[in-house]
Amino acid sequence: RRSADLAASEQDQQNGTQRPLDLRTLFDAGVHFGHPSKRWNPKMEKFIFAKRARSHIFDLAQTVEATENAKKYLSEASSNGAQVLMVGTKKQASDTIVSEAQRSGSFYITTRWLGGTLTNFKTIQSRIDYMVQLETRKARGEFAVLPKKESLKLEESIVRLNRYLGGIKEMTEMPGALFVIDVGKEAIAVAEARNLNIPLVAVIDSNSNPDGIDYPIPGNDDSLRAIALYCTMLSEAVIDGLQEEMMPTGGDAGEAAEPPVESLPVEGAVIEGAAAAGEGATPAPAADAAETTDAAGTGDGDAAEAEAAKAESAVDAEAASAETGETDAAATADPAAADAAKV
Repeated sequence: RRSADLAASEQDQQNGTQRPLDLRTLFDAGVHFGHPSKRWNPKMEKFIFAKRARSHIFDLAQTVEATENAKKYLSEASSNGAQVLMVGTKKQASDTIVSEAQRSGSFYITTRWLGGTLTNFKTIQSRIDYMVQLETRKARGEFAVLPKKESLKLEESIVRLNRYLGGIKEMTEMPGALFVIDVGKEAIAVAEARNLNIPLVAVIDSNSNPDGIDYPIPGNDDSLRAIALYCTMLSEAVIDGLQEEMMPTGGDAGEAAEPPVESLPVEGAVIEGAAAAGEGATPAPAADAAETTDAAGTGDGDAAEAEAAKAESAVDAEAASAETGETDAAATADPAAADAAKV
């Protein structure tokens, strides 16, 4: 059954088409199967639909509603810039967690939850910095000049640190939300998240304690197909939130329902504008020369007119003085004639 579930989950991932979340989808993935009734947690009673063959059956209607609430929250948190940390260290969940976290750009822990990963993040961050330094030295070729025993020891340190901290290598601050598979197995991670008031999205089986889980998803946490379904749906919600965050800043606008409206110039206007600009730019020197010539001609004409006016004034002055002299002479010779002339 486990191999069949694995093959079916891989087929769903390869197809790339996810059926809408409904009762049939959850039923086909085996989400409704709980643990044997003798191992149940009484606090899960409100999520139990019935008991069949000494095992509990989940109410899938509540599972659908809870999953939609979790998807909505993760989408909103992701659109607001919050990072999601996916945690699943059990064998059935590790591969799916890694693939879906990498696809959605989330952080992940799948090998072992180190105590203090969140509450003592400063120490964890120092180990991550040390790992990055070792990888940088190896890339530069510094390990080649070291003794063989020492270089092998450093390479083993890189492998060990990547095994435990590789999924949170780029996490520089507290995550905005935690997605957990099997809260019983990841009890330390749940306790640290609750201590730091980090919202929790978790799959809770019939033997789990739902207290303290902000967005519980009641369902089977052991089936490969069920785990793949949870991770795929929630990673899609994270991706949707990231796309919503990118849209206002001009991100992935190709997937928008309506393309953004842009004011583009008319082709004819562009051509006419370019032609006008070309025509105005080419004869500029000639126009300047013509203006200079006109200015020079205007200046010369004004000077000639002024000289002519002066000459005419001089001639008029000489004529007037001559007439005055003749009149005075006539008056001296014959006063009577002068008076007659005046009359």
